[in-house]
Amino acid sequence: MTNLANPAQQFLDALAQLGGSAGNVTLRETLGWDETTYNQIQSNLRFEGKIVPGRGRGGSVSLPGHNGAPPEPAPTATAEEMERFLSTLHRLGGASGNVTLREALRLEEEDYFRIQKSLIGLGKIQTGKGRGGSVTLTGKAPAPSLFDEVSEESQGEGNSRVQTVRDNPFPEKPKSQPVVNQPSPSQNRSPVAPDRVSASTKPTSSGQRFELAFKNIDDILWKDAGCTSELDYTEQTSWLLFLKYLDALEHDKATEAAFEGKEYSPILDAPYRWEKWAAPKGSNGEINHNTALTGDDLIVFVNQKLFPYLHGFKQKATGPNTIEYKIGEIFGEIKNRIQSGYNLREIIDHIDELRFGSQSEKHELSHLYEAKIKNMGNAGRNGGEYYTPRPLIRAIVAVTAPQIGETICDPAVGSAGFLCESFDYLRAQNPQRTTAQDQTLQERTFYGKEKKSLAYVIAIMNMILHGIEAPNIIHTNTLAENLADVQERDRFDIIVANPPFGGKERKEVQQNFPIRTGETAFLFLQHFIKILKAGGRAGIVIKNTFLSNTDNASVLLRMKLLEECNLHSVLDCPGGTFIGAGVKTVVLFFEKGTRTQKVWYYQLDPGRNMGKTNPLNDADLAEFIELQKTRADSPKSWSVDVSAIDTGTYDLSVKNPNGGEEITHRTPQEIMEEIAALDAESAEVLANIRQLLNTEKTDD
Repeated sequence: MTNLANPAQQFLDALAQLGGSAGNVTLRETLGWDETTYNQIQSNLRFEGKIVPGRGRGGSVSLPGHNGAPPEPAPTATAEEMERFLSTLHRLGGASGNVTLREALRLEEEDYFRIQKSLIGLGKIQTGKGRGGSVTLTGKAPAPSLFDEVSEESQGEGNSRVQTVRDNPFPEKPKSQPVVNQPSPSQNRSPVAPDRVSASTKPTSSGQRFELAFKNIDDILWKDAGCTSELDYTEQTSWLLFLKYLDALEHDKATEAAFEGKEYSPILDAPYRWEKWAAPKGSNGEINHNTALTGDDLIVFVNQKLFPYLHGFKQKATGPNTIEYKIGEIFGEIKNRIQSGYNLREIIDHIDELRFGSQSEKHELSHLYEAKIKNMGNAGRNGGEYYTPRPLIRAIVAVTAPQIGETICDPAVGSAGFLCESFDYLRAQNPQRTTAQDQTLQERTFYGKEKKSLAYVIAIMNMILHGIEAPNIIHTNTLAENLADVQERDRFDIIVANPPFGGKERKEVQQNFPIRTGETAFLFLQHFIKILKAGGRAGIVIKNTFLSNTDNASVLLRMKLLEECNLHSVLDCPGGTFIGAGVKTVVLFFEKGTRTQKVWYYQLDPGRNMGKTNPLNDADLAEFIELQKTRADSPKSWSVDVSAIDTGTYDLSVKNPNGGEEITHRTPQEIMEEIAALDAESAEVLANIRQLLNTEKTDD
């Protein structure tokens, strides 16, 4: 921090010397300030109206009136804008950093400060003391009427309980700033960490309490050197949540046994139970921090004793569907990434506040966990593979219409969204269930397979939070299974899945399939057809280019699908359905056992550009679900007789006759990917020919 008596004046003087307008980087370097100091002073000056934001791509500021720019007008905000601002701030505990609050509101910086300034002028909020700039509610701001409700605009995704504040409650850690574990006199705290909610403003409902705990956990992980992204945050939260859940499960089982006059044998030995190492309680029921591990002692115990002990359960388990097997599998695949024992201690304290006792509490936790998974999907890199939009999943489940007693499988389970939504669907469709039916849902209905370690852990935790105690999820590479070995007992009534596309599988894996291709989605589709029972139903998400690609594998696979299954419906999804994926998709609905006679198409057109701020919602799919029941024609739907399809190419492209033009438009990236794939195939053929020629020369 600067030691100047009046840093604001120095800021203005330096800006004037640079001509009254400058980029943020240039001005900061001129001042010689660190980024934290610069951002704080800049924020204060903007709030006071002494500078205005410029239009530079990298961010800039100007003096009011510079180069003809009018002085900043008095800020005005509508009543609706102010009510939403106050409601969101109240949800965050009545106090929040500007960055956190602005991202929760999803506002541009200029609009955020405009509304903020209006509310300060009305005495509804006041600036806080946070280093990065913050605001708090004042006594003049009553609890908004929206506090216990979600604004209508937040209900687009369908998760109406988690959208307004939860859409992006965990900001990404700035990569350019130093990351530290625990402050010391010789260290500076990571400068722009998300602001904590004031401890004096305690939430009242379980949903608010859980939300606050999740936010605080991510704030702590944000500071830790071992965690750098939403993927890390979710992974580390997941293993701790699992152990907390296991503790609650053990207590429930022990209580049940005592009620029946039986003895209960705990799964974990005493030193490794949550109540012993993580949250030893005093006589007042609070964590006894005099005996609880912390700092280096905690890290050593977790890394060198706890994880190896838990991993050992895999060898002790009687089968892959037992809770013991899940324990061993989870803790053999993931690692503790939290480097600071003090950070881990804080996180454990927050995790211990969570309760799994009632269905409503599990319901709240499941919503929050789904929000974290969604954030992973929006986090860039490969996060999108963990999240399929829930409205799309619900539509697929509604069309496949599972019944209690049928088996449902997702062989590319990801975060288990399809299985969780199927579970919710079956419970909603059968509110008066018997004990036997509940047991069927718990033990003999839902099955999944997942190759990647993090996704496997997330799937297990997601299903547990949705109410399935011991999920039948296997950690394996589905495509490594030989289709020739599939027997009737290995088949399922329903397959619902969004298999990964764009990936490549090794040659030895491709040998397991009659139609050999490196495209993982095409291998998965062959697997799905094979493991469906006769009369079984499927809803599969796949790239729309599958319908028209001219390579041999695509043509043969379309022919196989039409001849072995009844491909009765195709849902054409608009671009932007999968946020950040950059590809268009279709959903194939088919039944195994009869040839396709007619294909019904529905072109989904929500009437807006899809994206992060305009995601797919349940209302967008309502017409599709209704029309699909009778496969009726409409301006967006039509049918194609298979006899009219070219048997040379089996082209199934989406061509809306009502629009008079082909709807399938591939992006340049998709075209380039196909060209690259075809080039790779050509190169492989040429290499084989070259090898044969070399062999002949050797023989001569």
